[in-house]
Amino acid sequence: MVIHHWSLVIGHWSLVIGHWSLILLFLLLSFNGFSQGQKDPVRPRPTTRILFVFDASQSMYGRWQSDTKFDIAVKLFSNILDSLRTQPNLELALRMYGHQKQFPPQDCNDTRLEVPFGKDNINRIKHALKTTIPKGTTPIAYALSQATKDFPPCDNCRNVVILITDGLEECGGDPCAVSLELQKKGIMLKPFIVGIGKNFREQFECVGTYFDASNEMEFRNALNVIISRTLNPTSVQVNLLDVYGNPTETNINMTFYDNFSGLPKYNFIHSFNSRGFPDTLDIDPLITYDIVVHTIPPVRKDSVKLNSGKHTIVGIDVPQGFLAFKSTGNSTLKNLPCIIRKKGQSETINIQQFDQTEKYLTGSYDAEILCMPRIMVNDVEIRQSHTTTVEIPLPGIAVIQKSTNGYGSLYLEDKNQMVWLYNLRDNQQQQETLYLQPGNYRVVFRSKYSNKSTYTTEKSFKVEPGQTVNLKLYPY
Repeated sequence: MVIHHWSLVIGHWSLVIGHWSLILLFLLLSFNGFSQGQKDPVRPRPTTRILFVFDASQSMYGRWQSDTKFDIAVKLFSNILDSLRTQPNLELALRMYGHQKQFPPQDCNDTRLEVPFGKDNINRIKHALKTTIPKGTTPIAYALSQATKDFPPCDNCRNVVILITDGLEECGGDPCAVSLELQKKGIMLKPFIVGIGKNFREQFECVGTYFDASNEMEFRNALNVIISRTLNPTSVQVNLLDVYGNPTETNINMTFYDNFSGLPKYNFIHSFNSRGFPDTLDIDPLITYDIVVHTIPPVRKDSVKLNSGKHTIVGIDVPQGFLAFKSTGNSTLKNLPCIIRKKGQSETINIQQFDQTEKYLTGSYDAEILCMPRIMVNDVEIRQSHTTTVEIPLPGIAVIQKSTNGYGSLYLEDKNQMVWLYNLRDNQQQQETLYLQPGNYRVVFRSKYSNKSTYTTEKSFKVEPGQTVNLKLYPY
Protein backbone atom coordinates (compact mmCIF):
# COMPACT_ATOMS: atom_id res chain seq x y z
CA MET A 1 0.00 0.00 0.00
CA VAL A 2 2.82 2.38 0.84
CA ILE A 3 4.53 1.68 -2.46
CA HIS A 4 1.29 2.24 -4.33
CA HIS A 5 0.75 5.53 -2.47
CA TRP A 6 4.18 6.87 -3.43
CA SER A 7 3.64 5.78 -7.00
CA LEU A 8 0.52 7.91 -7.08
CA VAL A 9 2.38 10.86 -5.60
CA ILE A 10 5.26 10.55 -8.05
CA GLY A 11 2.78 10.22 -10.88
CA HIS A 12 0.94 13.34 -9.71
CA TRP A 13 4.10 15.44 -9.60
CA SER A 14 5.17 14.10 -12.98
CA LEU A 15 1.92 15.41 -14.40
CA VAL A 16 2.45 18.79 -12.68
CA ILE A 17 6.01 19.07 -13.97
CA GLY A 18 4.88 18.05 -17.41
CA HIS A 19 2.11 20.64 -17.29
CA TRP A 20 4.49 23.45 -16.37
CA SER A 21 7.00 22.25 -18.96
CA LEU A 22 4.37 22.62 -21.64
CA ILE A 23 3.48 26.11 -20.39
CA LEU A 24 7.17 27.10 -20.33
CA LEU A 25 7.69 25.70 -23.83
CA PHE A 26 4.63 27.59 -25.08
CA LEU A 27 5.88 30.84 -23.56
CA LEU A 28 9.35 30.39 -25.06
CA LEU A 29 7.93 29.65 -28.49
CA SER A 30 5.53 32.57 -28.23
CA PHE A 31 8.27 34.96 -27.18
CA ASN A 32 10.58 33.68 -29.91
CA GLY A 33 7.84 34.05 -32.49
CA PHE A 34 7.04 37.53 -31.24
CA SER A 35 10.64 38.65 -31.34
CA GLN A 36 11.26 37.17 -34.78
CA GLY A 37 7.85 38.00 -36.18
CA GLN A 38 8.12 41.72 -35.69
CA LYS A 39 8.57 43.46 -39.00
CA ASP A 40 9.49 46.96 -39.96
CA PRO A 41 6.43 49.19 -40.28
CA VAL A 42 5.16 49.47 -43.84
CA ARG A 43 4.25 52.93 -45.07
CA PRO A 44 0.51 52.72 -45.88
CA ARG A 45 -0.50 53.68 -49.39
CA PRO A 46 -2.01 57.15 -49.47
CA THR A 47 -5.64 57.80 -50.34
CA THR A 48 -5.99 59.61 -53.64
CA ARG A 49 -8.73 62.23 -53.51
CA ILE A 50 -9.83 63.59 -56.90
CA LEU A 51 -11.99 66.70 -56.96
CA PHE A 52 -13.67 67.25 -60.33
CA VAL A 53 -14.40 70.93 -60.93
CA PHE A 54 -17.00 70.86 -63.70
CA ASP A 55 -18.01 73.80 -65.89
CA ALA A 56 -21.81 74.15 -66.06
CA SER A 57 -21.88 77.68 -67.39
CA GLN A 58 -24.24 78.81 -70.13
CA SER A 59 -21.66 78.26 -72.90
CA MET A 60 -21.54 74.52 -72.12
CA TYR A 61 -25.05 74.34 -73.62
CA GLY A 62 -23.56 75.07 -77.03
CA ARG A 63 -23.37 72.46 -79.80
CA TRP A 64 -20.25 70.31 -80.08
CA GLN A 65 -20.18 67.61 -82.70
CA SER A 66 -23.02 65.14 -81.93
CA ASP A 67 -24.64 66.97 -78.99
CA THR A 68 -24.16 69.85 -76.55
CA LYS A 69 -20.76 70.21 -74.91
CA PHE A 70 -22.25 69.54 -71.50
CA ASP A 71 -24.13 66.37 -72.46
CA ILE A 72 -21.12 64.92 -74.31
CA ALA A 73 -18.81 65.75 -71.44
CA VAL A 74 -21.20 64.20 -68.91
CA LYS A 75 -21.58 61.03 -71.00
CA LEU A 76 -17.86 60.47 -71.51
CA PHE A 77 -17.05 61.51 -67.98
CA SER A 78 -19.61 59.04 -66.60
CA ASN A 79 -17.89 56.22 -68.49
CA ILE A 80 -14.62 57.14 -66.81
CA LEU A 81 -16.32 57.17 -63.43
CA ASP A 82 -17.65 53.65 -63.96
CA SER A 83 -14.12 52.39 -64.58
CA LEU A 84 -13.07 53.69 -61.15
CA ARG A 85 -15.60 51.77 -59.05
CA THR A 86 -13.17 49.06 -57.96
CA GLN A 87 -10.11 51.30 -57.63
CA PRO A 88 -8.68 50.98 -54.07
CA ASN A 89 -7.62 53.96 -51.94
CA LEU A 90 -9.65 56.38 -54.04
CA GLU A 91 -12.23 59.00 -53.08
CA LEU A 92 -14.05 61.34 -55.47
CA ALA A 93 -15.90 64.63 -55.15
CA LEU A 94 -17.71 67.00 -57.50
CA ARG A 95 -17.74 70.80 -57.48
CA MET A 96 -19.62 72.68 -60.18
CA TYR A 97 -19.83 76.30 -61.19
CA GLY A 98 -22.19 78.36 -63.33
CA HIS A 99 -25.14 76.04 -62.63
CA GLN A 100 -27.25 77.83 -60.00
CA LYS A 101 -27.94 81.35 -61.31
CA GLN A 102 -29.13 82.33 -64.78
CA PHE A 103 -26.91 84.60 -66.88
CA PRO A 104 -27.54 87.48 -67.18
CA PRO A 105 -27.21 88.87 -64.61
CA GLN A 106 -23.71 87.66 -63.75
CA ASP A 107 -23.22 85.92 -60.39
CA CYS A 108 -19.51 85.44 -59.78
CA ASN A 109 -20.11 83.41 -56.62
CA ASP A 110 -21.99 80.71 -58.48
CA THR A 111 -20.19 77.54 -57.38
CA ARG A 112 -21.03 74.74 -54.98
CA LEU A 113 -19.66 71.40 -53.79
CA GLU A 114 -22.40 69.10 -55.04
CA VAL A 115 -20.95 65.77 -53.88
CA PRO A 116 -18.36 65.73 -51.06
CA PHE A 117 -15.58 63.17 -50.77
CA GLY A 118 -16.59 59.70 -49.79
CA LYS A 119 -16.52 56.08 -50.81
CA ASP A 120 -18.99 54.60 -53.32
CA ASN A 121 -20.40 57.99 -54.31
CA ILE A 122 -20.02 57.61 -58.08
CA ASN A 123 -23.78 57.23 -58.58
CA ARG A 124 -24.34 60.47 -56.66
CA ILE A 125 -21.86 62.29 -58.90
CA LYS A 126 -23.48 60.94 -62.06
CA HIS A 127 -26.93 61.91 -60.79
CA ALA A 128 -25.79 65.45 -59.95
CA LEU A 129 -24.42 65.88 -63.46
CA LYS A 130 -27.47 64.47 -65.22
CA THR A 131 -29.87 66.73 -63.32
CA THR A 132 -27.88 69.93 -63.97
CA ILE A 133 -28.77 72.51 -66.61
CA PRO A 134 -25.95 74.90 -67.63
CA LYS A 135 -27.07 78.48 -67.17
CA GLY A 136 -24.56 80.82 -65.51
CA THR A 137 -21.19 82.50 -65.82
CA THR A 138 -17.58 81.19 -65.47
CA PRO A 139 -15.96 82.05 -62.10
CA ILE A 140 -12.97 79.67 -62.42
CA ALA A 141 -10.67 81.43 -59.94
CA TYR A 142 -13.39 81.65 -57.31
CA ALA A 143 -14.37 78.00 -57.79
CA LEU A 144 -10.74 76.90 -57.34
CA SER A 145 -10.34 79.04 -54.22
CA GLN A 146 -13.46 77.48 -52.71
CA ALA A 147 -12.06 74.03 -53.42
CA THR A 148 -9.77 74.44 -50.41
CA LYS A 149 -12.80 73.75 -48.22
CA ASP A 150 -13.59 70.56 -50.10
CA PHE A 151 -10.58 68.56 -48.87
CA PRO A 152 -11.07 67.47 -45.24
CA PRO A 153 -7.89 67.22 -43.12
CA CYS A 154 -5.95 64.04 -43.90
CA ASP A 155 -2.46 62.90 -42.89
CA ASN A 156 -1.97 60.45 -45.74
CA CYS A 157 -3.83 61.81 -48.76
CA ARG A 158 -2.86 63.21 -52.14
CA ASN A 159 -5.27 65.86 -53.39
CA VAL A 160 -5.85 66.10 -57.13
CA VAL A 161 -8.01 68.65 -58.96
CA ILE A 162 -9.31 68.03 -62.49
CA LEU A 163 -10.91 71.10 -64.08
CA ILE A 164 -13.18 70.56 -67.08
CA THR A 165 -14.12 73.79 -68.88
CA ASP A 166 -15.04 75.21 -72.26
CA GLY A 167 -14.09 78.79 -71.56
CA LEU A 168 -11.92 81.29 -69.75
CA GLU A 169 -12.35 83.24 -66.54
CA GLU A 170 -15.26 85.70 -66.84
CA CYS A 171 -15.27 87.29 -63.38
CA GLY A 172 -11.93 89.08 -63.30
CA GLY A 173 -10.26 86.47 -61.11
CA ASP A 174 -6.76 85.06 -61.61
CA PRO A 175 -6.88 81.24 -61.82
CA CYS A 176 -3.08 81.11 -62.16
CA ALA A 177 -2.50 82.97 -58.90
CA VAL A 178 -5.12 80.89 -57.06
CA SER A 179 -3.62 77.62 -58.31
CA LEU A 180 -0.10 78.72 -57.36
CA GLU A 181 -1.20 79.66 -53.84
CA LEU A 182 -3.01 76.36 -53.27
CA GLN A 183 -0.05 74.35 -54.50
CA LYS A 184 2.44 76.26 -52.37
CA LYS A 185 0.29 75.69 -49.31
CA GLY A 186 0.28 71.97 -50.08
CA ILE A 187 -3.52 71.88 -50.37
CA MET A 188 -3.46 70.25 -53.78
CA LEU A 189 -1.09 68.94 -56.41
CA LYS A 190 -0.64 70.70 -59.73
CA PRO A 191 -4.15 70.48 -61.25
CA PHE A 192 -5.17 69.05 -64.61
CA ILE A 193 -7.25 71.12 -67.02
CA VAL A 194 -9.27 69.76 -69.95
CA GLY A 195 -10.26 72.47 -72.43
CA ILE A 196 -13.37 71.58 -74.46
CA GLY A 197 -13.92 72.72 -78.05
CA LYS A 198 -11.13 75.30 -78.23
CA ASN A 199 -7.43 75.45 -77.44
CA PHE A 200 -6.87 77.41 -74.21
CA ARG A 201 -3.32 76.16 -73.61
CA GLU A 202 -1.72 79.60 -73.43
CA GLN A 203 -4.16 80.77 -70.76
CA PHE A 204 -4.19 77.59 -68.65
CA GLU A 205 -0.59 76.37 -68.69
CA CYS A 206 0.13 78.55 -65.67
CA VAL A 207 -2.80 76.94 -63.83
CA GLY A 208 -1.75 73.33 -64.28
CA THR A 209 -1.17 70.55 -66.81
CA TYR A 210 -3.37 71.36 -69.79
CA PHE A 211 -5.04 68.92 -72.22
CA ASP A 212 -6.78 70.13 -75.34
CA ALA A 213 -10.03 68.39 -76.33
CA SER A 214 -11.11 69.78 -79.67
CA ASN A 215 -13.31 66.72 -80.32
CA GLU A 216 -15.00 63.88 -78.44
CA MET A 217 -12.15 61.43 -78.99
CA GLU A 218 -9.57 63.84 -77.61
CA PHE A 219 -11.79 64.49 -74.58
CA ARG A 220 -12.02 60.76 -73.83
CA ASN A 221 -8.28 60.28 -74.34
CA ALA A 222 -7.44 63.28 -72.13
CA LEU A 223 -9.50 61.90 -69.25
CA ASN A 224 -7.94 58.44 -69.65
CA VAL A 225 -4.42 59.87 -69.64
CA ILE A 226 -5.12 62.01 -66.57
CA ILE A 227 -6.60 59.10 -64.61
CA SER A 228 -3.72 56.87 -65.69
CA ARG A 229 -1.12 59.39 -64.57
CA THR A 230 -2.94 59.92 -61.30
CA LEU A 231 -3.53 56.29 -60.31
CA ASN A 232 -0.92 54.09 -62.02
CA PRO A 233 1.76 52.82 -59.59
CA THR A 234 5.06 54.58 -60.18
CA SER A 235 8.42 53.71 -58.69
CA VAL A 236 11.84 55.31 -58.52
CA GLN A 237 15.27 53.93 -57.74
CA VAL A 238 17.94 56.33 -56.56
CA ASN A 239 21.47 55.20 -57.36
CA LEU A 240 23.97 56.95 -55.09
CA LEU A 241 27.14 56.79 -57.16
CA ASP A 242 30.73 56.51 -55.97
CA VAL A 243 33.73 58.08 -57.71
CA TYR A 244 33.76 55.19 -60.20
CA GLY A 245 30.09 55.65 -61.14
CA ASN A 246 28.94 52.56 -59.26
CA PRO A 247 25.84 52.67 -56.97
CA THR A 248 27.70 51.64 -53.80
CA GLU A 249 26.86 54.54 -51.47
CA THR A 250 23.92 54.04 -49.09
CA ASN A 251 22.46 54.68 -45.59
CA ILE A 252 22.01 58.40 -46.29
CA ASN A 253 18.81 60.37 -45.81
CA MET A 254 17.22 61.77 -48.96
CA THR A 255 14.58 64.51 -48.93
CA PHE A 256 12.23 64.80 -51.89
CA TYR A 257 10.93 68.36 -52.26
CA ASP A 258 8.06 69.47 -54.46
CA ASN A 259 9.87 71.52 -57.11
CA PHE A 260 6.88 73.83 -57.48
CA SER A 261 5.86 74.51 -53.89
CA GLY A 262 9.22 73.90 -52.22
CA LEU A 263 7.52 71.73 -49.58
CA PRO A 264 9.20 68.48 -48.44
CA LYS A 265 7.13 65.48 -49.57
CA TYR A 266 9.20 62.43 -48.56
CA ASN A 267 12.18 61.45 -46.44
CA PHE A 268 13.91 58.12 -47.08
CA ILE A 269 17.11 56.74 -45.63
CA HIS A 270 18.66 55.02 -48.61
CA SER A 271 19.07 51.26 -48.43
CA PHE A 272 19.89 48.20 -50.51
CA ASN A 273 17.31 45.45 -51.04
CA SER A 274 17.87 41.74 -50.43
CA ARG A 275 19.55 41.39 -53.83
CA GLY A 276 22.05 44.12 -53.11
CA PHE A 277 20.49 46.76 -55.37
CA PRO A 278 19.25 50.24 -54.37
CA ASP A 279 15.76 49.96 -52.92
CA THR A 280 12.64 50.80 -54.93
CA LEU A 281 10.49 53.70 -53.72
CA ASP A 282 6.81 54.25 -54.49
CA ILE A 283 6.17 57.99 -54.72
CA ASP A 284 3.67 60.35 -56.31
CA PRO A 285 4.26 60.60 -60.09
CA LEU A 286 2.43 63.92 -60.44
CA ILE A 287 5.17 65.91 -58.71
CA THR A 288 8.43 67.19 -60.14
CA TYR A 289 11.02 66.69 -57.42
CA ASP A 290 14.13 68.37 -56.13
CA ILE A 291 16.13 65.65 -54.35
CA VAL A 292 18.57 66.59 -51.57
CA VAL A 293 20.97 63.86 -50.45
CA HIS A 294 22.12 64.77 -46.94
CA THR A 295 25.76 63.96 -47.29
CA ILE A 296 28.36 66.36 -45.84
CA PRO A 297 28.09 68.70 -47.64
CA PRO A 298 24.64 67.93 -49.15
CA VAL A 299 24.12 67.17 -52.84
CA ARG A 300 21.08 68.42 -54.73
CA LYS A 301 19.47 67.23 -57.97
CA ASP A 302 16.66 69.45 -59.22
CA SER A 303 13.68 68.99 -61.53
CA VAL A 304 13.46 65.19 -61.42
CA LYS A 305 10.40 64.04 -63.36
CA LEU A 306 8.95 60.54 -63.14
CA ASN A 307 7.29 58.52 -65.88
CA SER A 308 3.83 57.62 -64.61
CA GLY A 309 3.30 53.88 -64.39
CA LYS A 310 6.97 53.14 -65.05
CA HIS A 311 10.19 52.60 -63.10
CA THR A 312 12.55 55.57 -63.11
CA ILE A 313 16.23 55.32 -62.18
CA VAL A 314 17.89 58.49 -60.89
CA GLY A 315 21.67 58.63 -60.52
CA ILE A 316 23.27 61.12 -58.11
CA ASP A 317 27.04 61.48 -57.60
CA VAL A 318 27.87 61.25 -53.88
CA PRO A 319 31.37 59.69 -53.60
CA GLN A 320 32.43 59.60 -49.95
CA GLY A 321 35.37 58.88 -47.70
CA PHE A 322 36.04 59.17 -43.95
CA LEU A 323 37.76 61.71 -41.69
CA ALA A 324 39.11 60.89 -38.24
CA PHE A 325 41.20 62.74 -35.65
CA LYS A 326 43.70 61.42 -33.14
CA SER A 327 46.44 62.73 -30.87
CA THR A 328 50.00 61.49 -30.54
CA GLY A 329 50.05 58.12 -28.83
CA ASN A 330 46.45 57.39 -29.93
CA SER A 331 45.07 59.01 -26.79
CA THR A 332 41.34 59.71 -27.03
CA LEU A 333 40.22 63.28 -26.52
CA LYS A 334 36.52 63.70 -25.80
CA ASN A 335 34.40 66.83 -26.20
CA LEU A 336 36.94 68.51 -28.44
CA PRO A 337 35.07 70.01 -31.42
CA CYS A 338 36.61 70.41 -34.86
CA ILE A 339 35.20 72.83 -37.43
CA ILE A 340 35.16 71.47 -40.99
CA ARG A 341 35.02 73.72 -44.05
CA LYS A 342 35.46 73.14 -47.74
CA LYS A 343 38.94 74.11 -48.86
CA GLY A 344 39.36 77.89 -49.08
CA GLN A 345 35.78 78.63 -47.95
CA SER A 346 34.54 80.28 -44.77
CA GLU A 347 31.23 78.44 -44.37
CA THR A 348 31.15 75.75 -41.68
CA ILE A 349 29.76 72.50 -43.09
CA ASN A 350 30.14 70.38 -39.96
CA ILE A 351 31.38 70.37 -36.36
CA GLN A 352 32.95 67.00 -35.74
CA GLN A 353 33.90 65.73 -32.30
CA PHE A 354 37.49 64.60 -31.95
CA ASP A 355 36.56 61.02 -31.04
CA GLN A 356 34.19 60.57 -34.02
CA THR A 357 34.77 59.24 -37.52
CA GLU A 358 32.59 61.07 -40.05
CA LYS A 359 31.79 60.67 -43.74
CA TYR A 360 32.39 63.49 -46.25
CA LEU A 361 32.17 63.87 -49.99
CA THR A 362 35.49 63.26 -51.67
CA GLY A 363 37.53 66.44 -52.07
CA SER A 364 39.69 68.87 -50.09
CA TYR A 365 38.72 70.39 -46.73
CA ASP A 366 40.11 72.70 -44.05
CA ALA A 367 39.86 71.66 -40.40
CA GLU A 368 40.00 73.94 -37.37
CA ILE A 369 40.53 72.03 -34.13
CA LEU A 370 39.14 74.01 -31.18
CA CYS A 371 41.83 73.15 -28.69
CA MET A 372 43.93 75.90 -27.05
CA PRO A 373 45.53 77.32 -29.02
CA ARG A 374 43.48 76.41 -32.05
CA ILE A 375 45.10 74.23 -34.70
CA MET A 376 44.45 74.84 -38.39
CA VAL A 377 44.94 71.91 -40.75
CA ASN A 378 44.42 72.91 -44.37
CA ASP A 379 43.98 70.88 -47.54
CA VAL A 380 42.79 67.64 -45.94
CA GLU A 381 42.11 65.23 -48.79
CA ILE A 382 39.13 62.85 -48.56
CA ARG A 383 39.29 59.88 -50.94
CA GLN A 384 36.72 57.29 -51.93
CA SER A 385 36.09 54.74 -49.13
CA HIS A 386 39.38 55.75 -47.46
CA THR A 387 39.84 57.02 -43.89
CA THR A 388 41.97 60.16 -43.67
CA THR A 389 43.38 60.68 -40.18
CA VAL A 390 44.51 64.05 -38.83
CA GLU A 391 46.95 63.80 -35.92
CA ILE A 392 47.73 66.53 -33.38
CA PRO A 393 50.20 66.60 -30.47
CA LEU A 394 49.02 65.14 -27.19
CA PRO A 395 47.87 68.06 -25.02
CA GLY A 396 48.72 68.72 -21.43
CA ILE A 397 46.55 69.96 -18.58
CA ALA A 398 46.73 73.21 -16.67
CA VAL A 399 44.87 73.30 -13.34
CA ILE A 400 44.41 76.94 -12.29
CA GLN A 401 43.41 77.50 -8.67
CA LYS A 402 42.18 80.84 -7.35
CA SER A 403 41.83 81.73 -3.71
CA THR A 404 39.31 84.42 -4.56
CA ASN A 405 37.11 85.56 -7.40
CA GLY A 406 38.68 87.92 -9.87
CA TYR A 407 39.51 88.83 -13.44
CA GLY A 408 42.14 87.20 -15.55
CA SER A 409 43.17 85.76 -18.88
CA LEU A 410 45.35 83.05 -20.36
CA TYR A 411 47.91 83.85 -23.07
CA LEU A 412 50.23 81.91 -25.33
CA GLU A 413 53.80 83.23 -25.33
CA ASP A 414 54.81 83.18 -28.96
CA LYS A 415 57.98 84.95 -30.15
CA ASN A 416 57.83 87.61 -27.45
CA GLN A 417 54.15 88.18 -28.17
CA MET A 418 51.24 87.43 -25.85
CA VAL A 419 48.44 85.83 -27.83
CA TRP A 420 45.12 85.83 -25.97
CA LEU A 421 43.47 82.42 -25.60
CA TYR A 422 40.94 82.42 -22.77
CA ASN A 423 39.28 84.56 -20.07
CA LEU A 424 39.14 83.03 -16.62
CA ARG A 425 35.69 82.70 -15.11
CA ASP A 426 34.97 85.50 -12.62
CA ASN A 427 32.21 83.68 -10.72
CA GLN A 428 32.46 81.37 -7.72
CA GLN A 429 34.46 78.76 -9.64
CA GLN A 430 37.75 78.52 -7.72
CA GLN A 431 39.43 75.97 -9.99
CA GLU A 432 39.57 75.64 -13.76
CA THR A 433 41.00 72.74 -15.73
CA LEU A 434 42.19 73.57 -19.24
CA TYR A 435 43.54 71.28 -21.95
CA LEU A 436 46.42 73.04 -23.68
CA GLN A 437 48.74 72.19 -26.50
CA PRO A 438 52.43 71.85 -25.57
CA GLY A 439 54.00 75.30 -25.32
CA ASN A 440 54.73 78.32 -23.10
CA TYR A 441 51.85 80.19 -21.46
CA ARG A 442 51.19 83.07 -19.10
CA VAL A 443 48.21 83.75 -16.88
CA VAL A 444 47.37 87.27 -15.68
CA PHE A 445 44.99 87.79 -12.72
CA ARG A 446 43.61 90.41 -10.30
CA SER A 447 41.26 89.84 -7.40
CA LYS A 448 37.88 91.55 -7.75
CA TYR A 449 38.39 92.87 -4.22
CA SER A 450 41.67 94.61 -5.10
CA ASN A 451 41.07 98.23 -6.12
CA LYS A 452 44.44 98.92 -7.73
CA SER A 453 45.80 97.70 -11.06
CA THR A 454 49.21 97.25 -9.49
CA TYR A 455 47.74 94.31 -7.57
CA THR A 456 47.75 92.31 -10.82
CA THR A 457 49.68 89.05 -10.60
CA GLU A 458 51.00 86.94 -13.48
CA LYS A 459 52.62 83.53 -13.84
CA SER A 460 54.40 81.89 -16.73
CA PHE A 461 54.36 78.12 -17.14
CA LYS A 462 55.16 75.42 -19.65
CA VAL A 463 52.86 72.63 -20.79
CA GLU A 464 54.36 69.26 -21.72
CA PRO A 465 52.49 66.52 -23.67
CA GLY A 466 50.40 64.43 -21.33
CA GLN A 467 51.57 66.29 -18.21
CA THR A 468 49.58 68.29 -15.63
CA VAL A 469 50.67 71.71 -14.38
CA ASN A 470 49.16 73.16 -11.18
CA LEU A 471 49.02 76.93 -10.83
CA LYS A 472 47.93 78.74 -7.67
CA LEU A 473 46.90 82.36 -8.11
CA TYR A 474 47.05 84.46 -4.96
CA PRO A 475 46.37 88.20 -4.88
CA TYR A 476 48.90 90.60 -3.39
